[in-house]
Amino acid sequence: MRVLIPSALLSYTGVPWVDAAGDTVAMVFDDLDRRFPGIRFRMVDERGRVRRHLRLFLAGEALSDLATPVAADSELLIVQALSGG
Repeated sequence: MRVLIPSALLSYTGVPWVDAAGDTVAMVFDDLDRRFPGIRFRMVDERGRVRRHLRLFLAGEALSDLATPVAADSELLIVQALSGG
């Protein structure tokens, strides 16, 4: 699957789009971490939840559960959330 990496994490990958493998979002993150050591810790906290400053989108739908199944031909968008007021 293709994964869009947010600009804050480009220092790990060097490019905004990367390919990753896995049957779930968690497995995709594990694959990314094997290829780009340390990136998973920047996306997932110690409790196994997506960090609050990131949003995930799969097929146009927001998701937060790392157990969500993914298809090999899909795109996972990892987007840095904006805050302000």
